[in-house]
Amino acid sequence: MESYENIHLNKREGQHLYIQLYKAIKEMVLGDVLKEGDRLPPVRKMSKMMEVNNVTVVKAYEILEQEGLVYKKIGSGTYVSHREKEIKDNLGEEVDSNKKITLMEQGQIKIEENMINFASATPSAELFPVEDFKKVLNEVLDRDKGYAFGYQEGQGYYPLRQILGEYVAQYGINTEIDNIQIISGAQQGIDLVSKALLSYGDYVIIESPSYTGAMAAFQSRGAKIIDIPLQEDGLNLDILEKKIQAYNPKLLYIMPNFQNPTGISYTQEKKEKLLELCSKYGVYIMEDDYLSELNYYSEDIGNLKQMDDEEIVVYVKSFSKIFMPGLRLGFMVIPGNLHGRLLRAKHTSDISTSGLLQRALELYLKRGTWQEHLRYMEKKYQERFDKMNDCIQRYMPTGVEVIKPKGGVNFWFKLPNNYSSQTLYEKVVKDNVVFAPGNLFYLDNQHGEYFRLSIAAVNLIEIETGMKILCRHIDSYINNQEPINRGSFIKPIL
Repeated sequence: MESYENIHLNKREGQHLYIQLYKAIKEMVLGDVLKEGDRLPPVRKMSKMMEVNNVTVVKAYEILEQEGLVYKKIGSGTYVSHREKEIKDNLGEEVDSNKKITLMEQGQIKIEENMINFASATPSAELFPVEDFKKVLNEVLDRDKGYAFGYQEGQGYYPLRQILGEYVAQYGINTEIDNIQIISGAQQGIDLVSKALLSYGDYVIIESPSYTGAMAAFQSRGAKIIDIPLQEDGLNLDILEKKIQAYNPKLLYIMPNFQNPTGISYTQEKKEKLLELCSKYGVYIMEDDYLSELNYYSEDIGNLKQMDDEEIVVYVKSFSKIFMPGLRLGFMVIPGNLHGRLLRAKHTSDISTSGLLQRALELYLKRGTWQEHLRYMEKKYQERFDKMNDCIQRYMPTGVEVIKPKGGVNFWFKLPNNYSSQTLYEKVVKDNVVFAPGNLFYLDNQHGEYFRLSIAAVNLIEIETGMKILCRHIDSYINNQEPINRGSFIKPIL
């Protein structure tokens, strides 16, 4: 029972005790402290250990069971579930029975050698500034010796936070250094905000379609997600206000510039009204600044955080899409009133982000090497962006709709009604071309007529070759075959 002795329920905290107990046990299950098949203490014993009544324990166990984390054996007790293993086993059977479909696990698509990869939104390896970063790594090691490998303070390496404050000031965000939090990538930022703000049963509003990793983070906290369809200039604010009034959400998660997966950007007017609306109802906004640096043709690219007079926006920024994704470095600019909660969430997640990498990034930014790299990436990506637009104009069959963004790396397409992007995927992958089927980005895993093409991991020759292959298959599929019942196909894993 030693593991359970580490659970401390705060009876003075506003959160219900059964929610605190549920969250503590869930962390133990997900952190592999409790193994599958382990038996939880009987209700009476757990209630005595936690100094709570039996009903508190029963409610906590019920939520764990609803999420599939535990299961009950009549007359025996409650056990950590084998469900995750069973899911993996079942997936293996499905994939083995249909070799045509590449396994998409947790939003990822396996890329074979010689494939033209329109699926991935992370940069191709030849764009990584390896030599420049190696120089600053070696310099940090020579300068700081063993200190480079020590734990940093939870908020992050102070000199790095200083220079990031100067960096965001260039984009109109003026903030205190204490309101900058270093994170291990944008995904961790989303998870930290979820831990800090959300309790079981709280509501979150997202765009539809949206980023798969964000949906998974919210669901892992037991939150209920409301998705609102995107318009060409952002969310429909009338629908948003009605949803806020009906569900009283804690959080709105959006990507206002070059949204993933659609590439849509919000107008300045809509950004301002969105802030007014969320301020009126006391809703926090998480602004995921996905790729605002890669602006080729837009004149309206301001962020929400620079207009955040009411301190309701959590600004999340990662360097993975324009730097080196494997470094897992990013930062948040947070409202001052969330400082303590987010710092505690960071500490329970991983204590602190790699000190060596933080120190190297600080030196990289300080030397101005970052600005040089950013200009290089902008040039490379704009060449690819223009090439993709040209290929769409020349090769894409009539009847396929496309949202043409003004920046970023993603293009969003819609096949005619009742045609399936997964069926198209099965055909195209045989010719070594892959893309991201649209249902990956929807909460209900539907809307299979959509798909995303990204230019992040393909060069100019691959874009030309890949688009010819893809568009040939689209033309053949639409003109020579009957529409397919979308419900009859294996769906990729979110």
